Amino acid sequence: MHSDRQIEHWIEVCDIADIVPNTGVCALINGEQIAVFHVVDANQEETRVFAIGNYDPNADASVLSRGLVGSIGERIVVASPIYKQHFDLQTGECIEAPEHSVSAYPARIDHGKVWVGA
Repeated sequence: MHSDRQIEHWIEVCDIADIVPNTGVCALINGEQIAVFHVVDANQEETRVFAIGNYDPNADASVLSRGLVGSIGERIVVASPIYKQHFDLQTGECIEAPEHSVSAYPARIDHGKVWVGA
């Protein structure tokens, strides 16, 4: 987990209401495509945001923001829309092919806005 003290700069992405629960959007941050996900637990009690690189190295395409959000055990993941590999939203690890993992970025909700740490 990243603490706010380690982040040099937070970038506002959008309002949390702009991302449909349990889906993602793509944001261009510092010239890089970042997939930002709005995840709500099954009881609709906890809302969280996650940010990982949008580029899926398995498919050679920038598509992870359009993947399906779910879970594998305790891990919250997104399934790539092309070859269906699962990426851990907290770490960016590709579960089926760890050598194709992506970067993970700190993300938070503050006053209804989604922020990603750069």
